[in-house]
Amino acid sequence: MKASGKINRKANGTAPGGSHKRTLVWLQSGGCGGCTLSLICAEQPDFLTVLDLAGIQLLWHPALSEASGSEVRAILDSVRSGETPLDILCIEGSVVHGPNGSGRFHLQSGSGEPMKDVIAELCRLAGTVIAVGTCAAFGGVTAAGENHVEATGIAYSGSVAGGLFDPSFRGRSGLRVINISGCPVHPDWVIETLLQLSLGVFTEADLDSLGRPKFYAEHLVHHGCPRNEYYEYKASAEHLSNLGCLMENLGCMATQVHADCNIRLWNGDGSCTRGGYPCISCTEPGFENQTHPYLETPKLAGIPIGLPTDMPKAWFVALAALSKAATPHRVKANAIADYIITAPSAAKGKAPK
Repeated sequence: MKASGKINRKANGTAPGGSHKRTLVWLQSGGCGGCTLSLICAEQPDFLTVLDLAGIQLLWHPALSEASGSEVRAILDSVRSGETPLDILCIEGSVVHGPNGSGRFHLQSGSGEPMKDVIAELCRLAGTVIAVGTCAAFGGVTAAGENHVEATGIAYSGSVAGGLFDPSFRGRSGLRVINISGCPVHPDWVIETLLQLSLGVFTEADLDSLGRPKFYAEHLVHHGCPRNEYYEYKASAEHLSNLGCLMENLGCMATQVHADCNIRLWNGDGSCTRGGYPCISCTEPGFENQTHPYLETPKLAGIPIGLPTDMPKAWFVALAALSKAATPHRVKANAIADYIITAPSAAKGKAPK
């Protein structure tokens, strides 16, 4: 995928149906590159095939493009000069403002410019800006602890509005920053967003209050979790290897976290809870600075503090008491085991009609 320094709209070719191809630049800032690693695991189709199908030309990606050094600078200069229109700008990783707002903790290789200034300039030129991953959306792991590097997201710092820009910022398309949060993102979240943009059907109404695409953010990780029978009966795991619900004792936050991880499985087969690990809230702002250890459930008078979204505490206490009283022996025994000890019994009598 060789990228030259001068690419004009005519050279981009056309998308299926005769329309011009959309151009995309992908930059990495303060982060680990894990969202790219997740994205290149996309299957049926893979990421590059999706771009072809969507009529999107990848001008440059740090891991997928051949261009480097002066070639990359030429591509970006072509965009900055207006010679090459920029339709989609993807930023992976947080924006590093330190020290003291100068941005000199993170300089663009070859130019010496603070990356925060490069990102800001390209955001103003882009049709649509996509923050890929929780770091780009909210600051993420790069902003953890005392945040000495002064990392923020593009439009948010944690859950507080205002990062590199404030949430009133709009790309040329009129859309605010699209925050595809996750640590890392599910590859399909990126692919579906790009396909909807390509088709011209992604609108402001498709974003939630934090700028996340509703197609995944209007679900909870709890939805589709294979441990839901244990949750319903409050039959809880005591150790990570147990089959029971991970909420009561092991810090699982799936009933509060917005994502469709247990509906849209990773690599067609997995999720955190399916792999035996509790949800740590990685799509939410501030997940990197939890006030309690990830594998512990904070409680008050024996009741978990982090209750399911929109459920009053009194209702939860009453429901939990009734559920535990009605827990079948099979569910109770299997919850604290590493494998199915007692299988569901075979139906007796006539087959159901």
